[in-house]
Amino acid sequence: MSAERDELAVELPETVGADNGRPRAKAVTIGAVCKALELEFPDISISKIRYLEDQKLLTPRRTQGGYRLYTPEDVQRLRTILRLQRDEFLPLRVIRQELAGGRSERDVSPAPDSRSLRRASVSRDPGALYSLGDVVEETGAEPKLIAELVEFGVIRGELRAGTRYFDDTEREIVRAVSELARYGVGGRNLRVFRTSADREAQLLQSILAPALRSRNPDRRREAVEALENLASVTTHLKHLLLIRDLRKIAT
Repeated sequence: MSAERDELAVELPETVGADNGRPRAKAVTIGAVCKALELEFPDISISKIRYLEDQKLLTPRRTQGGYRLYTPEDVQRLRTILRLQRDEFLPLRVIRQELAGGRSERDVSPAPDSRSLRRASVSRDPGALYSLGDVVEETGAEPKLIAELVEFGVIRGELRAGTRYFDDTEREIVRAVSELARYGVGGRNLRVFRTSADREAQLLQSILAPALRSRNPDRRREAVEALENLASVTTHLKHLLLIRDLRKIAT
């Protein structure tokens, strides 16, 4: 059994308070932490939590066997970090400063709809594949709208045995577009978003290309983290520019 699976399987005794003898909340393994947070953060993984630990953002205690144990306070801190990444688009350097300044979970409210606001990881596997029927059922989008998105290159899907399947990210794109469709926005109108995304991807690739092609796995991992941080910053910048321009229209 691998060390990672061992960490998932280890059973933990309940800790006892040293001051009054009353049981404290039980510390849990890294696998249990993933399970507890996966509903709000579908992209959470053991490797991501370990990376945050490597960056000195988390300091779980260890058993004599070397297993990580996370207290409720550790889990709250991790939730705060993940929300600051997802909802405020903050890089790890800034998050470290925010935490040092006393930022806590109470100060970072969950997004009203974390499903629509969550940030997909550029490094993770695309995950499950969904047929057209699956996407229609889960998003409520019209098949005609999905066909338009494919036609105009907003989503591509993957053909397997003559059937087109879509990954998690494309499914969420369809979900977002279906909201826009209520206001009369169709696939043809979305080409501007696709063109903008393509240009931004090319820009970020040119910035980090040498590191992303490195044979050093640590350097590649750092480059992927930098890529995600840059993507968050550019997304936030676009949001601010859009709000600025919309304010001009509304006044």
